[in-house]
Amino acid sequence: MESLSKVVIYQMLKRGIKMKPIELTDKTFDGEIKKNSIVVVDFWASWCAPCRFLSPIVEELAKDYDGKITFGKVDVDANQQVSAEYNITSIPTVIMFKNGKVADMSIGAVPKAMLEAKLKKLLN
Repeated sequence: MESLSKVVIYQMLKRGIKMKPIELTDKTFDGEIKKNSIVVVDFWASWCAPCRFLSPIVEELAKDYDGKITFGKVDVDANQQVSAEYNITSIPTVIMFKNGKVADMSIGAVPKAMLEAKLKKLLN
């Protein structure tokens, strides 16, 4: 069964089907930020209407920038430690990290073009 899932994943990647943002937790957050050069993190909650607006945009950008930028999501209700550490007081909040440090931030349900402009700056 395990080899079947590896085959399915390989076929998905071969056909260009991209992976979604990774779920980050209080325990996994620091490790992911440190191991990837550019990480974009969407701080959200299931009850938040603007978060539901932004979520498909983040997923689309994750597909567009697959292999260049790592995308993650933090459920603020379930991960209060990391949310407090980054002073998340409004959601959605998107924080962009470069080489383990905060490089940029966006608060609120912003259009894709606005986030993408910030991403392009990170890549330069």
